[in-house]
Amino acid sequence: MRKDIPALAIIFILFGAALRFAPHLPNFTPIAAMALFGGVYLNKKYAIILPLATMLISDYFIGFYDLKLMLGVYLGFAIIGVIGLLVRKNKNIFTVIGGTIFGSVVFFIITNFFVWAFYNWYAHTPSGLIRCFVMAVPFFRNTLLGDLFYVGVLFGAYELIALWLKRRGLASEKV
Repeated sequence: MRKDIPALAIIFILFGAALRFAPHLPNFTPIAAMALFGGVYLNKKYAIILPLATMLISDYFIGFYDLKLMLGVYLGFAIIGVIGLLVRKNKNIFTVIGGTIFGSVVFFIITNFFVWAFYNWYAHTPSGLIRCFVMAVPFFRNTLLGDLFYVGVLFGAYELIALWLKRRGLASEKV
């Protein structure tokens, strides 16, 4: 394993990916939290690639779905990874929570725009777009709650473990 990829961060991302296989409420998953976490803690080169690769591998086992919708979902997660890179520059509880909420909103907009644009489920009019977003609000609630929950778990556990390792002299500044 390369030194520029913190091993603890990789372990947390793999744990998050494993949670995709566990029963959960619709959209209450750790994937966005993994992308934000990767953006904050991984080397820039891996910050986007590793969470998306993890998503692709788990999709292989869970089952692929329509390519157009998959592109929207993956684009949303990639942007959340970029938000993580921005949060990294001034990481504190406020930027992490703000990045989480912003990422949830961006993901909601992108994925629902893709649904509206590429499917005939809603009229391709401004009112059809509004209807698409309104119908997706219950899913957004679960997305936001899941993102906040898993960001809290991933970031909180990582920081606590990193602090514990540093205090015992078992890790450098960069865990």
